[in-house]
Amino acid sequence: MRQSAALTVCFFAALFYLLPLAPAQADPASIETMQVTARPIERFHIGRDEKMFGPLEFVGGLEMTASGSDFGALSAFRFTSLGKDFVGVADTGFWFFGSIVRDAQGRPTGVDNFRMVQMVDEAGQPIGKKWLVDAEGLDVKDGVATVGFERNHRISQFRIDPEDMKAPFRQLDFLVPKNELRQNRGFETVTRAHAFGQHEGGLVVVSEKSLDKQGNIFAAIIEGPNKGIFTVKRSGDFDITDGAFLPDGDLLLLERSYRLADGVKMRLRRIYGESVAKGQVADGPVLFTADMAYQIDNMEGLDVWQRADGATMVSIISDDNHSILQRNLYLEFVLHAD
Repeated sequence: MRQSAALTVCFFAALFYLLPLAPAQADPASIETMQVTARPIERFHIGRDEKMFGPLEFVGGLEMTASGSDFGALSAFRFTSLGKDFVGVADTGFWFFGSIVRDAQGRPTGVDNFRMVQMVDEAGQPIGKKWLVDAEGLDVKDGVATVGFERNHRISQFRIDPEDMKAPFRQLDFLVPKNELRQNRGFETVTRAHAFGQHEGGLVVVSEKSLDKQGNIFAAIIEGPNKGIFTVKRSGDFDITDGAFLPDGDLLLLERSYRLADGVKMRLRRIYGESVAKGQVADGPVLFTADMAYQIDNMEGLDVWQRADGATMVSIISDDNHSILQRNLYLEFVLHAD
């Protein structure tokens, strides 16, 4: 590697670990509407035209910027209508809402109606301390958002009202002993198991890098008939940043790695559904790994949804950490059967 390139990678990686500066706070109960400028990404592998990456077919992507000072730090999202309207959480303590705009071929071309609102306490006042609202994981069902927070570890439930997001109405028992959760390596994945599978649609949570004595990653099934702690086998130097169950009952995990030598990497791993069970070590094959030769950044959020033609879609977003060296990306793939 040339010296200049090596210095660039080292500088990028060093900044990546720095805590972002706290963004400007919104006024109490205010909704900040933003105009998002989105540059379409047509080639996932930089400078190359291929579309297939293992079983994944690249559909398109967006590089997003906005004038609002709070925009960014997007850590998790879920579609509330298939491939269009979404709700998400930023790890700076904000909710975000919007819609993906598509062309005639169904490829993403922009973001519409984007707005952010700060998380509030029981008195309805914005929470300005990041360690209290470090939101990392999200599930949405029947108008309820279930959010995983790290640092102050908890799984909280909120009623979704984009015009009036209030404090949580319920805290859930996440089963994993709190002393086993690392401060900045808590629950990054909050998702629901297959409705007709062994866990009957119950919530499953997976930590980023809270390890047991065997070096496996703590996780738990916190709802359903088979509640209990399990672990996910850690593979290489990758940490888990999000996950969602596939239609066949397997768990798709988004993983991230970086090292000073080669910067950030992204990986998708398919965890066998039957290994997601109390007392078990869940594991499965890697589907695809991408490094900085691809259009990636700090890939943090993932959702799985069904397109109108029945295709299984995988959508991924990045968290820019409010850094001028990082980007907010939206990437979209079709996941083909093996």
